Amino acid sequence: MAAQEAHTREKRSLSSGRTATNVENAQPPRKRSFTQFDADHLSAAFENPLSGIPKEQLLQNVETFCRDNNLLEYVDVFKKGALVAQSPKNFESIPELSQEDRDVLTREHTHRWSQPFTLYWLVIMCSLAAAVQGMDETVNNGAQALYLKQLNITTDRFSENMVLSITGLVVGAPYLACAVIGCWVTEPMNKIFARRGTIFISCFIAAVASVWEGVCNSWVNLFLARFVLGFGIGPKSSTVPVYSAECAPAPIRGALVMQWQMWTAFGIMLGNIMGVAFGGLDPDLGWRLMLGSTVVLPLIVCAQVYFCPESPRWYIQHYKSEKAFRSFQRLRFTDLQAARDTYYTYVGVELEREVHHGKNLFTQFIELFTVPRNRRAALASFIVMFGQQFCGVNVIAYYSTTIFIESGYSTTSALLASMGTGILNWVFAIPAIFTIDRWGRRNLLLFTFPFLALFLLWTGFSFWFKNAKAEVGMVTTGMYLFEVFYSPGEGPVPFTYSAEAFPVHVRDVGMSFATATTWCFNFILSFTWPHLLGAFKPQGAFGWYAAWCIILWFLILMFVPETKALTLEELDQVFSVSTRKHMGYQLRNAIWHFRTRVLRQNLEPLPPFYRRAEKLTEA
Repeated sequence: MAAQEAHTREKRSLSSGRTATNVENAQPPRKRSFTQFDADHLSAAFENPLSGIPKEQLLQNVETFCRDNNLLEYVDVFKKGALVAQSPKNFESIPELSQEDRDVLTREHTHRWSQPFTLYWLVIMCSLAAAVQGMDETVNNGAQALYLKQLNITTDRFSENMVLSITGLVVGAPYLACAVIGCWVTEPMNKIFARRGTIFISCFIAAVASVWEGVCNSWVNLFLARFVLGFGIGPKSSTVPVYSAECAPAPIRGALVMQWQMWTAFGIMLGNIMGVAFGGLDPDLGWRLMLGSTVVLPLIVCAQVYFCPESPRWYIQHYKSEKAFRSFQRLRFTDLQAARDTYYTYVGVELEREVHHGKNLFTQFIELFTVPRNRRAALASFIVMFGQQFCGVNVIAYYSTTIFIESGYSTTSALLASMGTGILNWVFAIPAIFTIDRWGRRNLLLFTFPFLALFLLWTGFSFWFKNAKAEVGMVTTGMYLFEVFYSPGEGPVPFTYSAEAFPVHVRDVGMSFATATTWCFNFILSFTWPHLLGAFKPQGAFGWYAAWCIILWFLILMFVPETKALTLEELDQVFSVSTRKHMGYQLRNAIWHFRTRVLRQNLEPLPPFYRRAEKLTEA
């Protein structure tokens, strides 16, 4: 109750100093509630909610904040931190800072990777959690080549259609759980158990499910074990990137959040390696050890996670600003940096409280599709998340061993070949760290999707070779080259894109929608592949996903704007452009590039589009 009263006092103090100038410069300075901001200017307020507050009022607000949160002993450093947060690019001109303070703030940008041990400990924990994710996804790849026969999932017992359905259900069970329940319980789990608690619980569930998988004695039991595994995948996949983003310093936040995809790829590789490691044992023991081997990493994460500080943002959201400051003290080198980030996060959270006042989760979900700016972001995120599955990658992740066996490999050789796909997936995810911010999200997708289509066709058509060695070699080459072009493009882009496309006030529900999309189509792909393969043979099945890669290229061209290096206000402008105008410009741009690059015509360049996005918005 005391915390709530203190929060009310802080809120009055904060609101009294903020004017509308930080949102609409054309309006005269006057007090205005955040809830009165129209949708077109809301993200501008989030850009820097401290801008426009007079210095005297800002310092008074800081003093009130420190008094109400038992931080008066740090009031001077909080005042300096608030001034830096208000004008981060002009800290050299702030007279209150000492030369030592300026050196610390300069070093943040000149030595970006010089960070406290605690932050790197947290990054290692998040990376292991991502590896858990990837390993859970692919360890079944090698195991299914063995357990289908060991659990008597054969045509001797069931019809051929029933065998295909059971295989798809068992493989896709975790992703069905993620799409239907797992992703949607993330928000309440985070609210009740915080970030660390959600990660601990999901990893513990994953560990228990791993043991359960290893001791199953029927396909029904295995299906249930893998369905429960989904509760260890869904909440973790949404929470870990958010947790790392909330704890990371701004200069390296993007690179640290990107580690999720890179170490998920590492886990995928580990899953394939487990298939090789245990593939030579007795078949009934081998598949159990493959599935059970995933118990190790989640237990390590469970043991490690509570040695990391809790998310400071979560503390502030729950009226625990003093604890948030203590967390930041462990994650930053100096009290000045910790105070700056604590107060800036606090002001941002207060802004969100006002925006969300009187709204529940359902209301925010409705706003995702009724507000045009949000709807365009949801459509773009849906396309890239849908594309992450229907580009066909998880056909390789989940079924590559059986595909290799069908092309002529022995079981042992197929497991080794599958390990190669996992290694390539990880190795070629590394360049994405350097290209995603240089080339842009949209350009990476437009460049890689034609190659994904090409190599899917290559793989499928290779099954027509009558020479066994040629068939094996061509299938392997096609699948390997597919991984080379998938990993730096459709691998890392969807989660990164979705995390930045939505405005802050609907980002949580937007990410739940985006994550549920990818797990939903993940299940559809894993369930339908055996049927697709049986009905259309490898040539038609791979051709189906190659066709989707071509369709997705056009969808990305027309409906997915670029988000690289854009501020929140700029993103508002980009997603406020009407879909019709965006489609028209991008089609003209594609034709212009074809005429200039392919036909070698000398044409005048098209006018820039995004720079004048505010003039292209709907009335």
